[in-house]
Amino acid sequence: MLHRVGILVLAVLLFAPAAYAQSAAEPGATLLDEIIARGVLRVGSTGDYKPFTFLNPASKEFEGIDIDMAASLAKALGVKLEIVKTAWPTLMADFTAGKFDAAMGGVSVSLERQKKGLFTIPYMVDGKTPIARCADKDKYATVAGIDQAATRVIVNPGGTNEKFARDNFKSAPIAVHNDNVTIFDQIAGDKADVMVTDASETLLQQKLHQGVLCSLHPDKPFNFSEKAYWLARDYAFKAFADQWLHIAIESKEYQAISDKWLR
Repeated sequence: MLHRVGILVLAVLLFAPAAYAQSAAEPGATLLDEIIARGVLRVGSTGDYKPFTFLNPASKEFEGIDIDMAASLAKALGVKLEIVKTAWPTLMADFTAGKFDAAMGGVSVSLERQKKGLFTIPYMVDGKTPIARCADKDKYATVAGIDQAATRVIVNPGGTNEKFARDNFKSAPIAVHNDNVTIFDQIAGDKADVMVTDASETLLQQKLHQGVLCSLHPDKPFNFSEKAYWLARDYAFKAFADQWLHIAIESKEYQAISDKWLR
């Protein structure tokens, strides 16, 4: 005769798979199921980070590489897209409050963000590099060169740019400029000297301020980082998003969208 404990263990082993299969098959068991049932993909975006996301003041519409990619993801899911306005200082709080299903718009992968959600496979390798007036570019090629009492460092608040500046610049004064759209005009207008931001952004701003602002060694940034899409913690949703992004990259859909906004 089996011992009572043995009978209980045997019962668990026999019935647990069936119970698990029934639970997994229930509609709405995952966020992926919920998004499809809802018929709407909610994407959080700051709207202030060209070329990835920009809230156009004329049209009142979001645009950019990651806005087009969000539309592509929504189409793949067979749902509508809803862009939820967020900001870098409140991104983490908005994300953890469940205001959107994914954050898209030049979001850098970080371990702090990973604690709260999941990242897709990366779509870009990036890193922090300086941008300064071309006439002064030789002064600010290194962290030590920037970290001088006379250097006016400028940052946008709440994101990885401010964190990098706070971690690395102890002598240079750091000014926080709340509008990430006009922050580069501060450097061009000699109201600040240098900003350290993602190499991809410095290349675009160099193009937009041709002959005035220069991206310094964007091919050799100060650190390593990647851009990916930050998802609410649901492995079914991540698996779908990873496969969608893999196909978009391999089919050159992502490249075509990127080229559209970087022309």
